[in-house]
Amino acid sequence: MKLISWNVNGFRACLGKGFEAFFKEADADFFCIQETKMQPGQAELEAPGYFQYWYSAQKKGYSGTAVFTKKEPLSVQYGLGIPEHDTEGRAITLEYEDFYLLCVYTPNAQRELARLDYRMQWEDALRAYMKALDEKKPVIYCGDLNVAHNEIDLKNPKTNHHSAGFSDEERGKFTELLESGFTDTYRALYPDKVEYSWWSYMMKAREKNVGWRIDYFVVSDRFFERVKDSFILTQIMGSDHCPVGIEIDL
Repeated sequence: MKLISWNVNGFRACLGKGFEAFFKEADADFFCIQETKMQPGQAELEAPGYFQYWYSAQKKGYSGTAVFTKKEPLSVQYGLGIPEHDTEGRAITLEYEDFYLLCVYTPNAQRELARLDYRMQWEDALRAYMKALDEKKPVIYCGDLNVAHNEIDLKNPKTNHHSAGFSDEERGKFTELLESGFTDTYRALYPDKVEYSWWSYMMKAREKNVGWRIDYFVVSDRFFERVKDSFILTQIMGSDHCPVGIEIDL
């Protein structure tokens, strides 16, 4: 089975930049998107053979997630079930017989780390939520997690040490998550590989490959043996992020 995740940085904009062609070509069993930036009905994608689940932020033109799946889930949950974290359309959980699929768009700590305190609260709440799911069945967690975990995961670690996405606090929370029973699939399979999934639109960053790896597939430790590959599709354009994915054997 193939699973794809992509921060599209505005679904309507990405539709005009080749999203539909890539969606069809990928032919994924599960296709998760983040930062849809739209309300219900503002755009649609005809996707025969897929069930669609959309979760929009209350604020228009902001955040939002969606999942396309060939297999109807046993249940769907929007949000974490915590009111203060469930206004921005950031998490969708699909339950299946053998696993939970969790699509997430993690809050950005913002310039000058203005939203870092909230980000820390989110991380703690999400980790608790994932651990509760994991007690029932394994979890596949994917999305734009807005953190480059280690120095290998961004081009310029020294100059970005205190930047949003590479602060000690954010990196520490990701370490906490992994230590609580989860595996970063890409880094576990490719410990020394250097690829990025996001590039600034400024300074020709993508052209120069001055990027960050902030989009992930993370799985419960006991599920990792089923992961056959984890990949980053750096050649796919249409957003400031590129798609990432995994192949699993069920």
